[in-house]
Formats: sequence, structure tokens, C-alpha cells
Amino acid sequence: MPKIRQLYTYDAEFIETMTKCVAFHSYKGGTGKSTISSNLSATLARKGFTAVLLDLDVYAPSLQDYFQWQPKKSINDYLFENANVDEVIQDLTGVLNKFPSDNSEQPESKGKLLVGFSSTSKEEIYKLDGAVRQEGSKIQLLRKFLMLREEIVSKYNADYIIIDTSPGIRYWSINSLAIADTILLSLKLDGIDLKGTRLLAKEIYESLTKLGTKSYLLLNRAAGYCLPPNMAGENTSYTQELYNTTIGNQSTVVSKLSEDIGMDTILSIPCYCDIQFD
Repeated sequence: MPKIRQLYTYDAEFIETMTKCVAFHSYKGGTGKSTISSNLSATLARKGFTAVLLDLDVYAPSLQDYFQWQPKKSINDYLFENANVDEVIQDLTGVLNKFPSDNSEQPESKGKLLVGFSSTSKEEIYKLDGAVRQEGSKIQLLRKFLMLREEIVSKYNADYIIIDTSPGIRYWSINSLAIADTILLSLKLDGIDLKGTRLLAKEIYESLTKLGTKSYLLLNRAAGYCLPPNMAGENTSYTQELYNTTIGNQSTVVSKLSEDIGMDTILSIPCYCDIQFD
């Protein structure tokens, strides 16, 4: 089990913590980072872990909509020293208990689901973006950002910190990746995503890997679960052959990408056509 690397002097015992920090990243938006990170955090809490989910997609935060929650204080407030960590991190374990558990004898979550939200205010987003353009402010914000992670570890005894990052090569997404032990790069198998993934692997992940960070590909909406609606009603040898060709091509593309950039595929989430095209 990997240890979080110490990037800021805050607590001597911090080095010995075994908290895992996992960041979800992508080249472009719409690859499922927020949905997958939210579900992973909820699943970990269900299994008895303390999971802290951080919305660090600071340019387009969406987790408030996912959880139907309006926080009084945001991560933005913490970074600008207008709030402490206890005001920012919200205990949403109770949200999980509204949904049925796989185990009917244990309907309540055994762990904790804690969430830190970024501000959806246009003014706050502009303020944060403007601050990172000033060298002095940028350094101070980075220090506060590193302190946030360490305070979460020390105050909440977190087992996992799950980070939903901004897509692409941006200041906050890169810093989110820098504090992670594991990076999951989500992508869909289209030309833009494939080209962008190669760029990220070369420009960013290669350096992080040398520092000990593990990175994996996470395929979303992959073919293989069902026939698309335009093919489902045509149960012919031609449609089956076309479908088999699609699956074969997908496998070839993924294998080639993985080999070229040196990243294994950790998971492939199929496209559920009955949901996607409903």
C-alpha cells in the first residue's frame, strides 16, 4: 500500500500515513470523471472506508449537482483563507443511507463519505483563475492546497482521497495529479481522446511516473455490452459481423495505445445502449 509523498512540511507523522490518493483525469471533458469518482467514493464508504471526495474541477465544478448539496463554504474559500477545513469538508454519509444496500442486513454505510466542493460562482472561478496568473499568489495558493490534503489526512483519518480534476493541461489539474499516488486517465475511444491521451502521457504522466506515481487507462462507454439501437433490430449475419469487427478494432486500438504510452488498462466500462440512447 503506497504512502503519500510529503510535499509540504506540516506534520512529522504525516509521512507515515497510509492514505491513498487517487486522481481522475482526462484530456477533454465528458469522459465520466465526476460520475466514476463519485461512485467510487460511495462504494469505498459502503465498504467501511473513510473516503474524501474533492471536486477540483475548479473551472466547471459539478459535484454539487450530483449530491444535490449547497455548501456554505467551498475549497475556494479555504484556498483564500476564508474558511478552515472543517467548514469545507461535508459529511454526506447520510446520503448513502437513502439508497438500498446490497446487503439487506446492513442498510447503513459502515464507513464515511466526506466531500469538499469547489464554488460554482462565476466570480469565485474568475478570482481563482486570476490569482494563479500572479506568481506570489500562485505560490501561496499551492501551499494552501498542499495543506488541505495534509489536514484531511490528519483530521479525518482518511483511507482514500479521491480527486475529480479539470480536464486537459491546466494549473489545478496538474497540481492535483502531482499529489496523487495513482492517476486514472478516463477516455472514450474517439480520435480526439486517443490523440489527447498520447499528449498527456508524454507531457505530464511520464514525469510523474519517474517520481513513483502509478497511472492507468480507464475506458468509458466501450463497445461490448449490447448492440446499438440501429443494429439491435437487425439480427443478421451482416450486423453480427460488423459488430464483431468493431469489437476487434477496439481491442487493437486499446492494445496499441497501451503499448505506445506504457500505461495498462485498469478497467473498461461498457456503453449501456439502453441508457445511452434512451
